[in-house]
Amino acid sequence: MNGLLMFIFIGLVSGWLAGVLVKGGGFGILGDIVVGILGAVIGGYFFNALGISAGGMLGAILVATVGAVILIFVLRVIRGV
Repeated sequence: MNGLLMFIFIGLVSGWLAGVLVKGGGFGILGDIVVGILGAVIGGYFFNALGISAGGMLGAILVATVGAVILIFVLRVIRGV
């Protein structure tokens, strides 16, 4: 249970940070969590492919935030916004 709460917390923080960084604002609590969790998967893939390791909670937030920014950027390109 503790790991699940940490996963949700990292998703929330990274989703919110990504929304702020790309000047789109937040997506609400649930939206931030979803964007952050998907961003963690995307960021983890890219960081792993580049051979970059980021440990600890701050590293996890960094990886998830980078992935979430990529996700938001791709979604905006697809939607034409």
